[in-house]
Amino acid sequence: MADYNKILDAGDIDSGVINVVIEIQKGSSNKIEWDRHNAYFKLDRVEPEIFAKPTDYGFIPQTLDEDGDELDVLFINRESLPTGVVVEGRIIGIMRFEDDGEVDDKVVCVPADDRGNGNAIQTLEDLPKKLIEQIEFHFNHYKDLKKPGTTKVLGWGNAEEAKKIIKECQTRWTS
Repeated sequence: MADYNKILDAGDIDSGVINVVIEIQKGSSNKIEWDRHNAYFKLDRVEPEIFAKPTDYGFIPQTLDEDGDELDVLFINRESLPTGVVVEGRIIGIMRFEDDGEVDDKVVCVPADDRGNGNAIQTLEDLPKKLIEQIEFHFNHYKDLKKPGTTKVLGWGNAEEAKKIIKECQTRWTS
């Protein structure tokens, strides 16, 4: 398997199109994580089925968030993508998130070229309100059975805020 952090960069952040490596498929309760030190995916844990991921979940190569991991992505697509697939995602916003007191933000993306809907989703406001509510509920509660109250959605930001966070995470990666 290739080391995604060596063969890919974050993409063209200024244009709003980034590289995303999928870790977890939408609907999965398997918490699969990229181990950047060993360059492979590993099963970290199995969550209860009621906490299955509401979107595909991945990371942006060559970034480092404040929690010490690559910057996370919520990838919104009609069909789920398997672990290890690399996609070009168009940034539509960011979910500000705190996990056990640490910043653990999630960039929100859609396919950069979605001919099925004519690239209709351009901002978070274009997403169904119910999907945003489901995402918030998931991230506010997915650790409740083990560590209640340790996760918190702090709010949402637009694509420009997401780009700023991505660039900060790129700087942290190279430092």
